[in-house]
Amino acid sequence: MSSKDSKEDKDALDALELEAKEFDKDAEIDRILKAFRLDAYAVLDLQPGVPDSDIKVTYRKKSLLIHPDKTKNPLAPDAFDRLKKAQTELMDEKHRARLDEAIADARMLLIRENKWTVDSEELKTEEFRKMWRAKARDVLIDNEHRRRRQMKAQLQEEVSASDSMNRIGKPPGMSGSAAGDNSRKDRVARRKRRRSSSPSARDLGISREFIGKTSRRDTATLHNVALVYKVPPGFMPHSTLETPVFSTYTTDLM
Repeated sequence: MSSKDSKEDKDALDALELEAKEFDKDAEIDRILKAFRLDAYAVLDLQPGVPDSDIKVTYRKKSLLIHPDKTKNPLAPDAFDRLKKAQTELMDEKHRARLDEAIADARMLLIRENKWTVDSEELKTEEFRKMWRAKARDVLIDNEHRRRRQMKAQLQEEVSASDSMNRIGKPPGMSGSAAGDNSRKDRVARRKRRRSSSPSARDLGISREFIGKTSRRDTATLHNVALVYKVPPGFMPHSTLETPVFSTYTTDLM
């Protein structure tokens, strides 16, 4: 009987211990979820300014305690993610520097508001630590609002710049399709003006037969020579292949 009673007592103690562990896990999960998430120190339940080694040790203990695989609490995954995020932020030098600066600002604001000095005894009390954390919360919220306003203003500025680039070359009130139509019309008009200003084969007195027998390079050469010597419309050079096209006109110029 004694052996049986001993086993029952052990089972009861194990159950109580397991229940206590689950209670501790639930309490820690609840604390993490209620902590101010912008304050990574608060999420890890650490005092500002602690060394990196304390951050690593604390994170390891708490992450093992509330790990989703070791508790049935449905809120464990969310709490675990917040704990991991807080540890990552504190291990990031830039983020931690901004957080430390905000917390230091909160401390100075409290000292000024209460007309204390940095040596006042009030700064050593637990009451001051609570006030400090509350003030730090306000400062962090203000900083976050300011950061979001800056991001919104920057986004609006980028959108405005993009809209301005899209409107370049468009008259006010003109849609993109209308501007595109006008652009195509302008290109066609420019090509027509170039054709009308350049001497044609008829103006140079060149027969269709000659054009058909010349290469593309020869045709370009004829066109360039005509532009250089400004062949007048109606000029009729020799049109036979035996005689150079511009022989008469170039001889006169020389």
